[in-house]
Amino acid sequence: MTLFISASAFSQIKIDMGPNSPLRKLQMAEFAINNLYVDSVDEKKLVEDAIRGMLDKLDPHSSYSTPEEVKKMNEPLRGNFDGIGVQFNMMDDTLLVIQPTLNGPSEKAGIIAGDRIITVNDTAIAGVKMSTDDIMNRLRGPKGTKVKLGIKRIDISELLYFTVTRDKIPVKSVDAAYMIRPKVGFIRIGNFGATTYNEFMDCVKDLKKKGMKDLVLDLQGNGGGYLKAAVDIANEFLDKGDLIVYTEGMRAPRMEYKAMGNGKLRKGKVAVLVDEYSASAAEIVTGAIQDQDRGIVVGRRSFGKGLVQRPIDLPDGSMIRLTVAHYYTPAGRCIQKPFKKGANKDYAMDVVNRLKHGELTNADSIHFADSLKCYTLRKHRVVYGGGGIMPDYFVPLDTTLYTKYHRELSAKTVIRDVNLKYVLANRKQLQEQYESFEKFKQEYEIPQSVIDNVIAEGEKKKIKPKDDNELQQTMPQLRMQLKALVARDLWDMNEYFSVFNESDAIVLKALTELGR
Repeated sequence: MTLFISASAFSQIKIDMGPNSPLRKLQMAEFAINNLYVDSVDEKKLVEDAIRGMLDKLDPHSSYSTPEEVKKMNEPLRGNFDGIGVQFNMMDDTLLVIQPTLNGPSEKAGIIAGDRIITVNDTAIAGVKMSTDDIMNRLRGPKGTKVKLGIKRIDISELLYFTVTRDKIPVKSVDAAYMIRPKVGFIRIGNFGATTYNEFMDCVKDLKKKGMKDLVLDLQGNGGGYLKAAVDIANEFLDKGDLIVYTEGMRAPRMEYKAMGNGKLRKGKVAVLVDEYSASAAEIVTGAIQDQDRGIVVGRRSFGKGLVQRPIDLPDGSMIRLTVAHYYTPAGRCIQKPFKKGANKDYAMDVVNRLKHGELTNADSIHFADSLKCYTLRKHRVVYGGGGIMPDYFVPLDTTLYTKYHRELSAKTVIRDVNLKYVLANRKQLQEQYESFEKFKQEYEIPQSVIDNVIAEGEKKKIKPKDDNELQQTMPQLRMQLKALVARDLWDMNEYFSVFNESDAIVLKALTELGR
């Protein structure tokens, strides 16, 4: 959860630099090491290690980031970056364009799905074992600058050259939005960034035009982001004066966030989907809807991050994200899961431990202390704090759904690579045969030849099923995954999730409980 501190506020903090102050002691230690140590030292790294050492002793979410890490971390939250605007995958050491960004620089220049980028400013990037980061550094650049791309296009022997003028490229935080059933909309939010609320409201407006009355809000795997984005979205569901969340810390006075009563989603049924990776801002939205009895929560117990971080920008562009407060749901729950200071490795293993203890597969394995008991504000249902948000309807993780064989094929990119080659070779034919996604969803089936290629490519990487039973058990999910990937590559993420969600147990449970 991210809040901001202004430079002026930080400058007003009084710093004790007296002869016996701990800060003076730290400064003298750094001075002595840098000037008297027997060998040369990297002063910059020395200071960074000292900062990390201090933060590691606090809590799992206070952290230090270098200027480079800050830039990468902020891109998905800021909502844009400067570049050429393509969705891509690496295939056979070559950058393959999945889709150019709609109305983006590459599409305007004439680049199309299926193109392979071979050269950047006459420098080869294909077949030279160049890292993805190096390739991205060559493609990205300030808005308004130009880059010359050498493109290999299917059925054309010679390279095609395009000059692309870089521009601001939007980074969407809403992964998908479509009508999943008559009168029921589906919106999946990947994170809570600067543009999330506006993206969300654009989707709501569009879905309402298509007849949406009820909503499935998918926050599975959503790791959080900005507090303001979470509050703004929760506001859309609640009545005026309803408490959304409040924050409080030893040096941070209580601050309450309440609904303004102007939300566009105050009527209709709502189901919020969460899992063990839903955290922070995702838990704020979920907690507000659950505590105010505005909708149902479906899935598995959420991550349990109830701490608020404040970014402190340092002069060289690096950043400290310091925990300054807890946040509490409307019923007064702090859903931060327990942790020992300095034991960050154990904290990171929590989800693995939940699986080992059966918490992801059996609701009866999840135990809350009576001291953590709270009550929802309207129906006075029992809810608990102290370790994530427990859904109203628990959906166990099906550990048999994906076989070990399937997981290995995915992990070693066999499924992705076979799909990319298939779509690359058959895109035109598929687009002509399936002029609409509705027809594709109803009629299309993955050809057996594609399945055979997956098996063959797996064998080349020494991936084999243990027996015929495992192979047959793998087939339904493998075919579904491949169909979803083909839909994504021919259209976009809405179509991917439209296929994928029909086998997602949490989504299907939500639809059942909504009466759909």
